Amino acid sequence: MVYDVHIFVCTNQRVDSPRKSCGEAHGLELVAEFKKQLKDLKIGLKTRANKSGCMDICDFGPTVAIYPEGIFYVNVQLADVTEIVQSHIVNKKPVERLLLKR
Repeated sequence: MVYDVHIFVCTNQRVDSPRKSCGEAHGLELVAEFKKQLKDLKIGLKTRANKSGCMDICDFGPTVAIYPEGIFYVNVQLADVTEIVQSHIVNKKPVERLLLKR
């Protein structure tokens, strides 16, 4: 299936590593919240949120990638999901404060 919006949430968990990781527990909470909010939207878009492996930008905190735009959000917390859904998904305006700075 082709999706209008596809959200990937990193759930990579490093054990016994000095390098940070996004975290499986936190990542799965984010996936669940995105799924809940997308289901409740009913705006006529085909959407999907799912877990992903490492996106190799772990040092920036929990990472969310949104396609087809290829936008990466970093240090995403559960409280940020509503803002991402409303601003980015509904209104097509990325959440500047969470964007990965290149």
